[in-house]
Amino acid sequence: MKAARKETIASTFDNLRRVVQVVQGYSKRAEHVAGLTGPQLWAIKVLAASRPIMVSDLARRMYLHPSTVIGILDRLETRGLVRRTRSTEDRRVVTVVLTKKGKEMAKKVPVVAQGLLLTGLEELSDPDLKAIADGLKLLVGILGAQRMPPQLLFSEEVNIPHGDGGIETSPGKFRALAARGTR
Repeated sequence: MKAARKETIASTFDNLRRVVQVVQGYSKRAEHVAGLTGPQLWAIKVLAASRPIMVSDLARRMYLHPSTVIGILDRLETRGLVRRTRSTEDRRVVTVVLTKKGKEMAKKVPVVAQGLLLTGLEELSDPDLKAIADGLKLLVGILGAQRMPPQLLFSEEVNIPHGDGGIETSPGKFRALAARGTR
């Protein structure tokens, strides 16, 4: 193997390590300050910047499936950080806002890595975004994880993949797939 290729592989692997370290560091700091998971803090940050908001719009802004967001909101509501209200005109429409306690939490928690990553990806040019998407797809293929439900970063919660045809996405199923290292 050529030296330049070895250097590219080493550099790529080091950059993967850096990404994981940064995301994990942000998540640990945020959880230490707030006692919530990264996805819960991420939802609070998005809500703080866009209140009131329909649950479906929150899911779109977080790039998550609505059922994943509902699970996050259930836990936040139990802690008194958010309040959901069903529309009187259309019972299917639910809006969510931060409570006073939730607003206070949003002010004191640090930046959430998921938010930084999304903002950065949204700001990329189309060719750069496609290059990252293609590269990550290749890495997932190398690991044989194409059919594995995507677990939220440093959380037990699993996002339902878009267009993957009804993959089982329970955390238990995810852990079983991860333990086997299979698709």
